Amino acid sequence: MSIASTNADFNYADLPVATYSAGENVLVAGSSTGRLLFLKDGVVEVVRQGTQIAIVDKPGAVFGEISALLNTPHTADVYALKPSQFYVANADLLGYDGSALFYVATVLAERLDRANETLVAALRQ
Repeated sequence: MSIASTNADFNYADLPVATYSAGENVLVAGSSTGRLLFLKDGVVEVVRQGTQIAIVDKPGAVFGEISALLNTPHTADVYALKPSQFYVANADLLGYDGSALFYVATVLAERLDRANETLVAALRQ
């Protein structure tokens, strides 16, 4: 099941689109943009404290959600590895659109589940 199919009520495809060139910073750790970015197409690298933590190419992946939910600056740098497009929303969306909040919660739950699987595998070695 894809993320987009988990909540048919939220349609990020209606949002405006921003385009980033390969090598361009999409989000900068420590900055506050007040935006949520939903990957339309492309490939990005997520780097936290100088360590690559993910390469993401899955349409619908969301960025900026931790900053929005915790009301803190962005916690990681996101770089476009290839030309990439994102649907862009104001982060305040999560405060008044329950379907958007549920979508982001689903994305975060999937990410946490993968991180837990990785942790368990590492602890077993």
